[in-house]
Amino acid sequence: MQGTVTKSTGSWYQVKTEAGEIISCRIVGKLRLRGIKSTNPVAVGDVVEFKMEEGEETAVISEILPRKNYIIRKSVNLAKQTQIIAANLDQAVLIVTLDFPKTYPRFIDRFLVTAEAYSIPAVVVFNKVDLYSDADLDELEFYTLAYEDAGYTVLHTSVPGELGLDELKELLQDKTSLLSGHSGVGKSTLVNTVEPGLDLKTKAISSSHHQGQHTTTFAEMFPLHFGGFLIDTPGIKA
Repeated sequence: MQGTVTKSTGSWYQVKTEAGEIISCRIVGKLRLRGIKSTNPVAVGDVVEFKMEEGEETAVISEILPRKNYIIRKSVNLAKQTQIIAANLDQAVLIVTLDFPKTYPRFIDRFLVTAEAYSIPAVVVFNKVDLYSDADLDELEFYTLAYEDAGYTVLHTSVPGELGLDELKELLQDKTSLLSGHSGVGKSTLVNTVEPGLDLKTKAISSSHHQGQHTTTFAEMFPLHFGGFLIDTPGIKA
């Protein structure tokens, strides 16, 4: 049988079959892809072959089909190894904020270079623009022009101000999109606004450090009612 991995918790995977059924799967032995050294052999977005376990409602993943692309980051636990965040993407959407919490250009640039290296189109979304000071707005204009001149799509969004939400929805429609960014930049709030049925968890910004607190602890793929799939990832700290 064949299906797409929609959720990974480290040892178990949720696989959605072509018929829409969700099967809990584990991997067989030391399943590894040739030439890729990562802490997780199977990632959300992977298309896999699996076999049902005899007398059980669970299955075993026996093969990963070739990926058209994938994106990685350094493993949290093992600095010299990598973790595959997701595979088979149409685009990577980076949510950033100029304040509360601040996203530094170096972080944005590193993400864009990583996406470029793995042949994944990238989009930069500046969120919470309703909170920006005049100085922040000047900075926003500068970065917008810089990234657009480099060939990237740039959006400005605000949930309270209802700014850029239709554009974001149009951007996500009929595509498999990775959503990433620092903890606290408003990823879950944005997603809950364009796709209310998901009800992703949100958490307040730390008042002492003005940084986000992790709410997503594993990658998961969600279908969008207007077409496409969204892969939500754990927030990335600076």
